[in-house]
Amino acid sequence: MSLGQEDGNFEKYGTDLQEFTEFCKKNRAFKETVANRVFPVEERKEVLRIVLEKSDISNMVNNFLNLLLDKNRIGAIEEITNHYEKLSDDISNIARAEIFTPRPLKKETQDRLAKVLGDFTSKTTKIEVKEDKSLIGGVIVKIGDMVLNGSVKAQLDGLKESLKRGEYS
Repeated sequence: MSLGQEDGNFEKYGTDLQEFTEFCKKNRAFKETVANRVFPVEERKEVLRIVLEKSDISNMVNNFLNLLLDKNRIGAIEEITNHYEKLSDDISNIARAEIFTPRPLKKETQDRLAKVLGDFTSKTTKIEVKEDKSLIGGVIVKIGDMVLNGSVKAQLDGLKESLKRGEYS
């Protein structure tokens, strides 16, 4: 990340890491081969080299992936990429939000929600909408460690607790 900040390419490096991670997800046999210590490191490096030659991954990320292989950490590429993405978001002042709804949201609703959450966090907000059929209605928003529960179930639970405490008569 620091090298990417220095040369102004940290976003490109993040994209390259994401591309390689997606390749590993789609090609489990490849990932298992390069991460398996049973095979000599030179053979694993050769397999990695052949794959990277056919990609447009930058030299910096290429060198990083070889270092991961040397240190027997290439099997953790998904976690490394996720962490890099979080660091990149922090630098770029981006917040990522997961939105859980009982049904799909229209594009204009997603855009309004992203704007409201952006105002709330004072960051550019990228949202990912996920359907959760167990919700009756409303939405649940997760931004980092914060959870905003605007679901009908949460509202009903709150009403139930209020009734138990005798706040409503």
